[in-house]
Amino acid sequence: MRHRLHALALSLALLAAGTAFAASRQLVLAPGNPNVTVNGQPAVFQNPPVARGSAVLVPLTETLNLLSLPAVDVHDAPIDETGATTVNGQLYVDLRWLASATGSTLDPSRDGRAFTLTAPLVNNADPTAPQARFAPEKGVYAPGEKVTLVDYSFDPEGQAVTKREWSGRQDAYYQPGEYVVSLKVTNAAGKVSPPYSRTIRVQGAPVATPLTYALRNTGLNEAFNDPLVLGYPALAPRVNTVEQNFPLLFSDSPEKPAAPGVLYRDTVSGRARLLAYHVNGLGAPARVYVVARNLEDRPVTVRSVRAGETAPSKTEGTLGQVALLDFLTSEATPQLTVESGRLVTLYSSPVLTPGAGANFMQDVETDGRVELSFVILPADTNMSVPLVAALPVLPLDGQHQRGTFPGAVRRLSVTLGQLPARLNIGDGQNDRALSGTDVITGTPMKLLGNYGVLYEVQVTNAAGAVVALAPRGGAYRGALRLTDGPDASTMRVPRSGVLTKPDVPQLLWRARSDVLNLSFVPANGSNLPVSLVFYRP
Repeated sequence: MRHRLHALALSLALLAAGTAFAASRQLVLAPGNPNVTVNGQPAVFQNPPVARGSAVLVPLTETLNLLSLPAVDVHDAPIDETGATTVNGQLYVDLRWLASATGSTLDPSRDGRAFTLTAPLVNNADPTAPQARFAPEKGVYAPGEKVTLVDYSFDPEGQAVTKREWSGRQDAYYQPGEYVVSLKVTNAAGKVSPPYSRTIRVQGAPVATPLTYALRNTGLNEAFNDPLVLGYPALAPRVNTVEQNFPLLFSDSPEKPAAPGVLYRDTVSGRARLLAYHVNGLGAPARVYVVARNLEDRPVTVRSVRAGETAPSKTEGTLGQVALLDFLTSEATPQLTVESGRLVTLYSSPVLTPGAGANFMQDVETDGRVELSFVILPADTNMSVPLVAALPVLPLDGQHQRGTFPGAVRRLSVTLGQLPARLNIGDGQNDRALSGTDVITGTPMKLLGNYGVLYEVQVTNAAGAVVALAPRGGAYRGALRLTDGPDASTMRVPRSGVLTKPDVPQLLWRARSDVLNLSFVPANGSNLPVSLVFYRP
């Protein structure tokens, strides 16, 4: 009875030699040793051969690549002959079987510790198939140097090359040695080229580590690996006074109201920030509103300084990120006049289906006292002063916060010295949570995470520094604004998807000026804390 392996793992193509002519190849290897020679030149196995009893197992794909041999199909051969097995996710086969299957000769050394495999000349290419071709830009690269490959693949029939499949390719190699890189291309008609390979030679003094290479070459808004990031020292920022700071009215409890009513309410005069984050739990279409009622005996003007909104959405990360991008890029709107005792709607969400949420953030400015109410109502309700006055106040849900929190702006300054170092935001220790009060019940509140607080961070001695953001509490998806001399940028963090891994930060910026300014608001629906990480590459 013949044993079969999964077809996906068994049809493996091999890359032809890095030349337009086929030639015999000789491979010398030893079990457990990644270093080999190919035609007398040193090369490296990414997955070294291993000894299993009296057998020597080799990684099928890599061995074929090094010998420039075509595909070898092992699924019709008995497994007790092929020795086929998986090691670290790679398909390995018995070296003696491979020699027989490819028509190669196998000679052990006198001490039996090394093996020489000599493959025959092979040239069975389809002359009408596309041809993969490339060459390294340089003959030798230093460890950590960026490797540039010149791709000059072509199709003899004039078809467009539509797909490229690389094997063994890296942006840089960090250990001296020789590395086989292979390319296979497909044309518009679906024909596939014979694989083609070249050897990348790496030698000399290192010019970069994986981290310094990433800091120099990673694109803005792209992620990179840094396994040491959580061990960097925390920066101790100076907390600076904000002239004419103003309160944050935060409405997130009950986060999922089950009945119509008032979500939060307080009185303001002057500047205030409003933040509402709620999910429709009414079981029917609903809207979230923010309304302002004039408490003065004269007309009062209300102006929106800036605002951002996301609704409807059932994706928490989207609710926070889109509202922030709106908020950071919006402009002031014309002022509204509210007669004495009357009200005006500052925000009305789109219709929220059951389970859909709304996130709203707005800075307002008034020239008199107004009562601000966050309410949720069935979608077909007509807003009026008597209706708002008669609405019940919904109770806290015991899990989330609501309240009025003095200090909607937190101004920090740091001077960069020895790097890497981190500025932690929203951890409740290095960055304390705002204290406030649910004025409806008189309950003291801590704004865990400081959601809705605008951090104005000034970084000095910044020229040449690289700035990244690392999540620390779980999935994070937000936005920030950065100013570097004459340059300014509003960024999605991350550009797509969600940041989840603390040791995979997103590179934000490479500073050119001595002073760098960042505007950052912790995003609702995301997890805190996060760290702004500063490096010098």
